[in-house]
Amino acid sequence: MDLTVWLAFCAAAAVMLLIPGPTILLVIGQSLGGGARNALPLVAGVALGDLTAMTLSLAGLGAILATSATLFTALKWVGAAYLVWLGVKMWRAPVEAGAMPPLAAGRALRQAWLVTALNPKGIVFFVAFVPQFIDPARPFLVQALVLVATFVTLGAANAALYAALASRLSGAVRRPSLRRALNRTGGAVLMGAGLAVALRRG
Repeated sequence: MDLTVWLAFCAAAAVMLLIPGPTILLVIGQSLGGGARNALPLVAGVALGDLTAMTLSLAGLGAILATSATLFTALKWVGAAYLVWLGVKMWRAPVEAGAMPPLAAGRALRQAWLVTALNPKGIVFFVAFVPQFIDPARPFLVQALVLVATFVTLGAANAALYAALASRLSGAVRRPSLRRALNRTGGAVLMGAGLAVALRRG
């Protein structure tokens, strides 16, 4: 895939990953309760969960593209609308977070994997987001492998970063004003991305 498209995907994915979702809240809670080391199994679980969810989502996208280019284009339109809606939800998302008792390593990994991989919103998000960076004229599998590897790497790095920050700056990470600012910044970016896609294809 084109380097510019890949860089755009990295930038967009990084912005979205910075917005704390259910899994990141779990990572933060473990780090607040017992330090960054207790969150390492959760980071591995996040990576496995992202790998599972994105692989399933891209498999579905590949089937749609093989069936009909028109359906694929329609999905991109739906995806643009979904990005706007998700941006609104992120803007209005609650900001509560707190520490929790440390989990055993195996349970922590399993819990993070399940929360990440089996979250229907996450799978729908991948279906809506990834097509913006897929070129139907190019081999789908190669693009899919690049995007999966990129997102899983960024997702694991993001979880590790939150764990480190939470363990060192517990007060700041738990502060509602900071989390609200992150939510609203990310929400605005997603709404803008959805509108840009819609206008470009209009």
